[in-house]
Amino acid sequence: MSNKIKLDIISDIVCPWCIIGYNRLKIAIDELQLNDKIDIEWQPFELNPDMPAEGEPLREHVARKYGASRADSDRARENISQLGAEHGFIFNYSDETKMVNTLDAHILLDLAESLGKQTELKLRLFAAFFTENKDISNRDILLAETDAVGIDRTNAEQALANKDNSEKVRAIEAQWHGMGVSSVPTVVFNRTSALTGAQSVAAYKQVLSQLLEEQN
Repeated sequence: MSNKIKLDIISDIVCPWCIIGYNRLKIAIDELQLNDKIDIEWQPFELNPDMPAEGEPLREHVARKYGASRADSDRARENISQLGAEHGFIFNYSDETKMVNTLDAHILLDLAESLGKQTELKLRLFAAFFTENKDISNRDILLAETDAVGIDRTNAEQALANKDNSEKVRAIEAQWHGMGVSSVPTVVFNRTSALTGAQSVAAYKQVLSQLLEEQN
């Protein structure tokens, strides 16, 4: 039986709070010197499962979905950019930034998990989308990013071509929805407790320390 702490991180690549939350969680893990005692698995969640292939300009998207004005949108972008910069992550928002469909990305993250490269690919995709303004719904771009982390392109192409994989992702998403997960990021600890939202480093440290004590 593994004595590792299992973390299921339910997130979407187009969620800025997901990378902010992960960077804080990673600091908590580093400060507690737990890297060899943590098993992370990224779980799929589509913020916009019905997003069409062409995507939607981000400003229009937040106005439609949340009723945000341009001023609201500017303030949110500034805040998110500052929080990202605190831990060395760059958000490059522009008027060209689009919200896109992420199903194919989640299929490739599932493949990456089986190859031990899931966190590496997830972080690459966060950077591709938020820092490099790449369209991560475009399969050519996705294949280039999987290439970048050392995943065989033929493997990745086959994963995308197999319709069973999209059904698998949707089934996993439905499972988490059924367990009450309705927003991201959500970090589930040992499948027993959870924290939702981009929590502070201190909050993550508190839960991890408690779990460590219980295991010892």
